[in-house]
Amino acid sequence: MKNAVGVARVLLVDDDLTSRLTLQTVLKASGYTVDSAASAAEAVNKLDQREYELVLSDLGMESPEAGYRVLAHARTMDYRPATAIITSTYKTSPTSPGLRRESMLIETEDVQGLLGEIANLIGRRASNKLNRQIRLAAATAG
Repeated sequence: MKNAVGVARVLLVDDDLTSRLTLQTVLKASGYTVDSAASAAEAVNKLDQREYELVLSDLGMESPEAGYRVLAHARTMDYRPATAIITSTYKTSPTSPGLRRESMLIETEDVQGLLGEIANLIGRRASNKLNRQIRLAAATAG
């Protein structure tokens, strides 16, 4: 759900304080409302309490699979946020177990690329949500 002024809300999950604060600053400067979490447990709690258009998660955090747990939980939410993996170093393969085809790796060194990918993910989510609402309305009417 967009906040009162119509700005997309992003959940940023990263245990590295410097990375988290830097990305949070970049996203806020770009007009996004950003909540952050330093652990998988904190992120899951936030996902359960508020709706997000996008969840950006580091993979490693407190355990090697922590980021996968965050993304898997996000995908179970009724509001269906877009999800993406963020990393400053690419240590995993796109074919690693746990990564789905639609998972997207965003490398943080490329700020313009990062912002472009974020806008694309949020736009795709909005389009998918609208298409679901249209299908539901058509099914209800027919």
